[in-house]
Amino acid sequence: MSNSGKLIIFAAPSGAGKSSLIKKIIKDSENNLELSVSATTRLPREGETHGEDYFFINEKEFNELKSNQAFLEFADVHGHQYGTIKSFVDEKLKDGINVILDIDVQGFTQIQKAIIKDIISIFIIPPSLDELKKRLVLRGLDSNDAIDKRLENARKELEQAENFDYLVLNDDFNMAYNQITSIIFDKDYEYNVTNNKNILEDLLN
Repeated sequence: MSNSGKLIIFAAPSGAGKSSLIKKIIKDSENNLELSVSATTRLPREGETHGEDYFFINEKEFNELKSNQAFLEFADVHGHQYGTIKSFVDEKLKDGINVILDIDVQGFTQIQKAIIKDIISIFIIPPSLDELKKRLVLRGLDSNDAIDKRLENARKELEQAENFDYLVLNDDFNMAYNQITSIIFDKDYEYNVTNNKNILEDLLN
């Protein structure tokens, strides 16, 4: 259908600035862009609302949904299960709403196998691993060991970056924002594809 929404997939290493970019894009989108609500088996944190932040369900319910192939993608993260409910996304897309999925590369691999027409996949890359480490340290959320683990995972995630439709460098926030909105909304905004690929190669070497 011509009025169907697009499914927009975002992935990035921790600290690349993906969440901040997504928040601003949704805020500025005039209600035609929403972040998908995932199901999770973890307990709600303070201030989180069922159906708004996550669908909070127990292990039995999650495993039943998994058995019934109700998820577009699912993953085990830090001992808790997370998944994107297929029917939730389908309803939004049919209503002409563009849906953002904030997932990891493992989830993206699963979604690639699903039959969905309009998918845009965007991988956010940092300017360097040193800068990524600096951002993780400044966040103040992780121990040194946890930061080292995140950087180790970042290298593995970056190896999958070229499987995405677009690489967007988040060195300058406003420039990255303009690039992403251009991609999503078919606006004319030039960005240096070759330069971004070269930066990715440097990150992997």
